[in-house]
Parts: sequence; structure tokens; C-alpha cells
Amino acid sequence: MPKPKTPETVRAAINVALVTPSRNANTNANTKGSAVAPTTTPSAASELRRDAAFVEAILEGTDKEDDDILAGLAPPPRKPTTATPTPRTTADDHLQLDQPQPDDTPGALCPVLFRQQDAVRVALLNRPAALNALSIDIVNLLAPQLHVWDCSAAVAVIVVSAVAKSRAFCAGGDVKAMLHAKSQKPAGLAAAMKFIESEYRLNHLIATLSKPYIAILNGIAMGGGIGISIHAPFRIATENTVFSMPETAIGLFPDVGSSFFLPRLDGELGTYLGLTCHRLKGLEVLMAGIATHYMPESRIPSLLEALTNIDTPAEIGEINRVIEKFSELPGDVAAWKSWSLGGEVERAINHCFSFDTMEEIIAALETNGSEWAHETLAELKAVSPTSLKVTLEQLRRGRTLDISSCFRMEYRMVQSFLQPPTDFFEGVTARLVEKRPAVFSPTFKDLSTISHNYITSRFFSPFSSTSTTSAQQPKQPKRAANSTLPSPHLDFVKPTTFFEYPHRTMSGFPTARDVERVISGTYRRGQHAMTLTRGADVVTTFLAKWGAVDPGLAGPDPGRLPKMVNIDFGRGVGKKGLKERVLSILEQREHQLK
Repeated sequence: MPKPKTPETVRAAINVALVTPSRNANTNANTKGSAVAPTTTPSAASELRRDAAFVEAILEGTDKEDDDILAGLAPPPRKPTTATPTPRTTADDHLQLDQPQPDDTPGALCPVLFRQQDAVRVALLNRPAALNALSIDIVNLLAPQLHVWDCSAAVAVIVVSAVAKSRAFCAGGDVKAMLHAKSQKPAGLAAAMKFIESEYRLNHLIATLSKPYIAILNGIAMGGGIGISIHAPFRIATENTVFSMPETAIGLFPDVGSSFFLPRLDGELGTYLGLTCHRLKGLEVLMAGIATHYMPESRIPSLLEALTNIDTPAEIGEINRVIEKFSELPGDVAAWKSWSLGGEVERAINHCFSFDTMEEIIAALETNGSEWAHETLAELKAVSPTSLKVTLEQLRRGRTLDISSCFRMEYRMVQSFLQPPTDFFEGVTARLVEKRPAVFSPTFKDLSTISHNYITSRFFSPFSSTSTTSAQQPKQPKRAANSTLPSPHLDFVKPTTFFEYPHRTMSGFPTARDVERVISGTYRRGQHAMTLTRGADVVTTFLAKWGAVDPGLAGPDPGRLPKMVNIDFGRGVGKKGLKERVLSILEQREHQLK
């Protein structure tokens, strides 16, 4: 049973913790076999300051900020540490979003802090000077702790956030591990792939946790930061949230499960975001479907307080109701129409990015001729042409794949990006190290020389058939014949997979595809309901059916799993803003049918 406490004492304790240093430092047993936290040397501290200054420059409001490499990938490589710190979970009388906290090693920061109160467990990213970039140390600490919490009967809910006053939730993955591969030496390639393997396993674990998982995206959330949040049932945006998937700008592709989540956003929004590196801020992150809830930062302490009153075992719907209590409405129908990617822009995105080749997408943008289209063309011209073609193929394939297959496909893809010819090392060197525009090869004007056969054979086929010839790709040399990269097979902590997020119909907003299913009467698997012709009936159906998890979507065998979520079981639970969202989709639909 939870220990007695009053709302006043809990609220006061949390508010104090948000603005004052933590009262306890994590300690490690300094015994044989125990990992020791790395010491922060003056050189490392200098590099941290340089890393932060670099990202600060990127994120300042300059005219070309979206053309620069965004903060979704971490800084240049440093000498790797020899051991991973092992902080203990601290039991407190209240939850804390601590100030940056040292480990017991003088001058060192423990990269993840673990907190608990009653049935709530909290993981806090603790690299604020590097904008909480996802390092191998963070991955190696976070993954096993999440697994332990997931298996514990004492845990009701897991919260992942950043330490207090961080500018970032997590500004991306740590490319230092991937830059080890530039030498093409076996050790460097192995180090790069070890980071990727560990990161993807963590992402998949988060996607398949049985315990409710809440990601509080209070700050910059890009690249690898999206990987530890987007697959969760609850993703909370605040006025400080900044989202982007910036990988095509450095000659890579949007990974960490982007193959799965981007194609499942509304219409062609995911294609647009994945290709252009476009940035979303604040409430836009909710309206795009990246976040499930939006609340001001000031309400987070009250949310944490309310979560501590939940006992185990916790029903996920109960967690959802608590979060909804503190959430803000995204707005009325007019707000959905007028947000930056809504209304006319939404229709343009759905048309221009519906094609299956980059040449057709570019032609559609040129034909459109609007200011938005010109800005979008400029965004596309600033990134790697090869990355554009690979990403488009990736997202089209991901539409029909289960989540485990998406991660394995990305694991296969990244191995080709780590071997020449590749734009990746040029992109990272130019944007992150030398601070200059990248010179990609082929260039944007030579986009048509990158054949579809080259893209599929090099980045998506089994390794036995990935060698290329000059006939397939005249602008690039042959790929190295003797690959030292590991197998594309990727094992996960849990065997669970699915074709749709089981929690989507509870915590998220419906998409235009969902509305079409309700109108046609096909919103329940294996059953056909009456076709609806009145908008009011469509809204009534959503208010009655939306708001619950589909329990039949997940399992170990993708061959036996359904491909579509049931829009059912809601029992009138609904969601804040649900009516307005459905009405806005119906209005867009009516406009398109004219």
C-alpha cells in the first residue's frame, strides 16, 4: 500500500525538486566487477561545451536554421569511455526532475538517473550539456532497467524525461559510434554497428513494454530522441517541444523505427517529414500525431503527483485518464484547419508526396508553385539525393511491414550507409565538424541518375546481392567486395510485434484513414457495419468507439496478426478534442470530393 501523503506535501516537494539540486547523489559499489563511471577530463568537458555551442548555433532563429544539420544527431566523436556507470534506483518520498547530478566519481555525470515513488518509476536523461544526446552509456543503462521494471509487479507506470532545466528531452543519437566506421577497419565498423544494434533493441523494447510508458518531450526531441518516445503509448508535448527527423541532411535516412511510425501518420505527412527534415514546435507536435497529449510545462509536477496515487496493477486506461485531466485541447475545427501543416498545405502534402518516385514528387511541387512548395523544394535540395531516394523506398515498404521487420530493415540499410560510396561521412564531416554545406554525390541535379534498381539492390536486398556495377550506378564506384559488417539479422528482448500500435485508438487522434473506415462500415475486423452518410453519425460513432486499446493486435507471429486496428471497445471514453478532430477530417474530405 502507498505510504500516506497529502497533495500539498507532494506538490511542494516536486516543485522544489524542479528548481533545486537533488539532495542525493547516486552511488555505486566500488567493488570488483562493478562498473565505474568515466571521469570527465578537461578535454572532455571542453568537447561538451563545443557540442552544446554547436547545437545552440543550429537552434538559434537564423534564416537558414532548417538548412543546417539539425540537433537530431549528436556531436563529433570523442575517445570512448572504458566503462558504463551503474546508478542505483533511488527511492524518495516524492518524484524529482532533478538538476544535473554527479555520480560518485569526482567530476563525472551519471548519464541516466533512476527515481521511484510508490508504483511510479522515472528515468531521467542527465547529459544536459550535450542536449541529452543518446550515448551508448545511456542505452546500456536504460534498456536493462526498463526490462526489470516491465517485469516487476510493483511497477504501475514508467516515465522517461530529462533532468530539470534541460533544453532538450533528447536531441538525437550519438553519431560518434558511427563515425568509427569511416576508417573501414573491422573494429570501427563493429563499434558503429554495436551502437545501432543496442539502440534499435532499446527502441523495440519500448514499443513492446507491457507497462504503460510515458515520454515527456519537454524540449528538443529529434532523431534518436524520437526512438525512445514515439513508440510509447503516451507522448506528452509542451510549449518547449521541438521535433524533427533530420537524417537526410547528413546523408543518412530516418531510422529508430521511422519505417513504421512515419507511414502511419495522417495522409502523406510522414513522407513529407521524413524527406524534408521539417521542424515542428509545441502544439504542432500534437497536431501532427507525433505527441498524444499537450500540456504546459507548469502542469508536469501536478501530473507526476497524480500518477503517484495509482496502485498496481494499473490499467492503461486509468493512466490515460490521468494524463487527459492535465492536457489542453488542441483547438477547434478552425485550429486544425489553420495550423502550419493543415488546410491547403495538408492537401498539397497529400497530393505532392503521394507519388512513389522523387522525380514525380519534385514535378508535383514545381507544378504547385505556391510559397510552401518553393520552400519545400529548397528543403529537398539541401539534403542528400541518395538519402531522398532511399528514404522514400523505406517509407513505402514500411507501410505494410510489422514493427519488428521495420527495425530489421533499417538495421540492414544502415550497414550499407557505413560503407563507401556513401554521403553519410561527408554529411557528418561537413555539417557537424567543418560547419560548411555538404557536397553530396550525386548532386541534386543528377537525382535521376540514381536508379531504383541501385537503391533496392544496395540498401534493401540480402547482402549476397548488394554488390553494384557501374552500369547500375555510373556516378558512383563499386561497393567494397569484402564486407566486414555483421549479419543484417537483429534480435530483440521480446518477441512481440504488430502492424498497428495497439494503443493508437486510446491515446492518439484518428486519421483520415480511420474516418474512411467508419464511413464505409469497416472499422471492426471481420465485420461490416452500416455505411454512414451523415457527418453527425460519423462523429457519434467515434465518440462511442474511440478510446481503448485493441488487445488483439500484438503477438509473436506476424503471419497470424491482423493488419488493421479495431475502432471499438471505447465505451464512450473518447478523448479531449476528438469531436473537433473528426469534424476537421470530414471538412477536408468534403473539400477534396468537390
